[in-house]
Amino acid sequence: MDARRVSFSSDGETTDGFLALPESERGPGVMVIQEWWGLVPHIEDVSRRFANEGFVALAPDLYHGHPAKSPDDAGKLMMALDIHGAESDFKGAVTYLKHLPAVTSKGLGVVGFCMGGQLALYAASKNPDIVAAVDFYGIHPNVKPDFNAMKAAVLGFFAENDKSVPPAAVRELEKKIRDAGNEAEMHIYPGTQHAFFNDTRPEVYDAKAAQESWARMLEFFRKQLT
Repeated sequence: MDARRVSFSSDGETTDGFLALPESERGPGVMVIQEWWGLVPHIEDVSRRFANEGFVALAPDLYHGHPAKSPDDAGKLMMALDIHGAESDFKGAVTYLKHLPAVTSKGLGVVGFCMGGQLALYAASKNPDIVAAVDFYGIHPNVKPDFNAMKAAVLGFFAENDKSVPPAAVRELEKKIRDAGNEAEMHIYPGTQHAFFNDTRPEVYDAKAAQESWARMLEFFRKQLT
């Protein structure tokens, strides 16, 4: 596997990301969006997992080299995130993936976790090249995707015991996406908490839910990214 930091253009400037290529060096393209912690080793590991499954994965660094060091720090960085700047980073990442010889799919996928889950929907609403979006328990009070502008199919994974995104909010989100004419499928895992996919956080990690959601996501991307 080839996995490394790369640079790409973003609104006339240069920004960084983490790129993981499969052994075949060819595969469908997927953008991986960070949690509120930043582009930390866990997100790099998720990108490598995609590469092991035959995908070309790119995780843009939305905090530009300044990951969070504590929950308080992460909260401040999330709330201070320049949404316009993030939009430029997404556009740059999409353009980079589109023109990468290793990417075989016509359309791209995007997946995000926590803050990144909401940003995945936002990125899909701003980039028509994104045809499949996966939202893991997405939350960001300042990010409002325009579902009428989004053409991507959506798959979502949420926790039953998540105060920031309770089941009622998940069903409302699902309805909004469907009402805008897009395919949407949401899964709520019983007994789980926010961030259940993050295996670096044993206090919330749920192996069963993480494994099931990973398998469902791979099936979804393989179906949508042709």
